Amino acid sequence: MKYRCLLALLVTLTASGQQELDLDVGQLLESAQDWAEENLDESLLRALPEVDRDQVEKFLRQFQAQLQQDYVLDLAGLKETAQFVLPLLDAHPDTQPYAAWLRTRLDYFEIAEELRRQGPPLKPKPGQTPKPAGNPSAAVERKVWEQKLSRRDRPAAANPLVPKLKSIFAAERVPEPLVWLAEVESGFNSRARSPAGAGGLFQLMPGTAKELGLRRWPFDQRYQLEPSAQGAARYLNRLHTQFGDWRLALAAYNAGPGKVQELLDRKGARSFDGIAMALPAETQLFVPKVEGTILRREGVSLAKMQPPKK
Repeated sequence: MKYRCLLALLVTLTASGQQELDLDVGQLLESAQDWAEENLDESLLRALPEVDRDQVEKFLRQFQAQLQQDYVLDLAGLKETAQFVLPLLDAHPDTQPYAAWLRTRLDYFEIAEELRRQGPPLKPKPGQTPKPAGNPSAAVERKVWEQKLSRRDRPAAANPLVPKLKSIFAAERVPEPLVWLAEVESGFNSRARSPAGAGGLFQLMPGTAKELGLRRWPFDQRYQLEPSAQGAARYLNRLHTQFGDWRLALAAYNAGPGKVQELLDRKGARSFDGIAMALPAETQLFVPKVEGTILRREGVSLAKMQPPKK
């Protein structure tokens, strides 16, 4: 269905006089694919029965919105809905990439719930709505993630992939333990796709992939092991060069370097902890989860990671 839509768009562009532009067919098809990535999400949900489709679409939109807000604890309220939605997405091949993306984020709801329990009790004044508790500190989140991940088994899908990924990261002069970013982003499922359009093992956005030199047409290299790993490693290397710190580099990988730099400037901060509570909720959860995952898998902290020797 996706490619029928791409063909239809190509025909439309040609019929409307776009053939006069100095574009070759490959560029035109790539533009059509970019358009499709941003506009065909709802069509993939048509595989679901209508009553389920409405619930799934509502949840995905709400979840995406809350991930971009800066209040972490609100995510706890979506836990039951997420557990209901996941098997619906898993039941159809068209929506399984969304299921792979959601499955790796189920623990976001659990962590938000745990952070809410650990927070100070609210003391509402008579006749007034209680104010929400503030975001937990980065140190608190690191501790909760470390505890949760301390007994998590290594995913079976990682076994054949990790040695290959480490070799690619080493060639790009990026610390090899960072390949475990793929566990956090996709559970080592190369088909994983987010509702926002990120895709592959390392959940690269279409625009980021293009900047990194990954092809989108005729095959999307974000879903291929070697090109996607090379792109992710190059991006991490670039972000670490910019910020000089792996926590900040990971925050920028998730939220964008512009957002991270803006917060550092506004708050006069130099560290992730100095801006963590103002970052999007997803980033607040993402960075300590990556850190805890690497600690669990490799026994190495982000602060002590060194690039491979030449």
